[in-house]
Amino acid sequence: MTDLLNGLVHLASMLIIPGLAYGSQLALGALGVTLIFGVLRFSNFAHAEGLSLATAITILFTIWLQGRGVSLGVLPTALLGAVLTVPLMALVFIGTDRALYRHFRRIDARPEVFMIVSAGVMLMTNGVIRLVIGPDGRDFEDGERFIVTARGFRDWSGLAEPLVLKTSQMLTIGLAVVATVALFLFLNRTQAGRSMRAYADNRNLALLSGVDPDRIVRLTWIIVAVLSVLAGVLFGLDKGYRPFVYQQLLLPMFAAAVVGGLGSPLGAIVGSMIVAFSELALTFAWKKALAYVLPATLAPEGMVQALSTEYKFAVSFLILVIVLLVRPAGLFGKVAR
Repeated sequence: MTDLLNGLVHLASMLIIPGLAYGSQLALGALGVTLIFGVLRFSNFAHAEGLSLATAITILFTIWLQGRGVSLGVLPTALLGAVLTVPLMALVFIGTDRALYRHFRRIDARPEVFMIVSAGVMLMTNGVIRLVIGPDGRDFEDGERFIVTARGFRDWSGLAEPLVLKTSQMLTIGLAVVATVALFLFLNRTQAGRSMRAYADNRNLALLSGVDPDRIVRLTWIIVAVLSVLAGVLFGLDKGYRPFVYQQLLLPMFAAAVVGGLGSPLGAIVGSMIVAFSELALTFAWKKALAYVLPATLAPEGMVQALSTEYKFAVSFLILVIVLLVRPAGLFGKVAR
């Protein structure tokens, strides 16, 4: 029984909790991707850089707050910085839309044009980030970093395996749940949310019903700004801020949105968990966990690792290809008839 408990604790600390945290971060990002696709009808290649820019601005706000002695105690000061960043990012997104995307909506440009324009926005945003905060990584986490420490858990449980629970992981999971519940309540219980859904389902019918398209566009970008700030800051708190790592998040976020079904918020959440746990499970070294549950004669000698961690993002690409081949509409997407 002790060996089984040690194996479960090892999996919880190294796979389950990190998987839930990473999946929650992807879910917040993928919700932004699917909202833009569902309401504005294009794939935003600049979305990951939006997360990066939001995190960079939050870091600057956090440094400014810390310099004035502002703190949240055991919680990271970056949470306050994130609150200050949201309206600024909303202005950035709405300004970008007015300067670029609105023109192409008016001339009814093809989706490929929007993709190319968003790729240009991605490159420009990356240049701005380098000017604002530089290309180097930043660690901006403060407050109490661990809720459960390895030594504290060992002393309490008497087990050989430690359980480590970071504050950033619990914040990520908790805030992701709150944000997704709030989004679903907004979309289903408010007039503005129902107007957004109507505009996404049938744009012409919504316009005939008196829906203001400019208001819907602004509201969409505001929600995307909130999700981008949360996803970027929580990812940075959990793993540290490195601008070039955020570029690599674009593929997992799009893979999650496609797996769940582009345009489906529920699908974005489910797809994010599938992508996150697939990446971690296939790059996880199962040797130690199996050694606890298998007889000594069957204990593996190698690492029992399907892929090296360097190939983690290749898993997202593989999942994306399989879904596009087998079920292009995704798990919760509408199948074209």
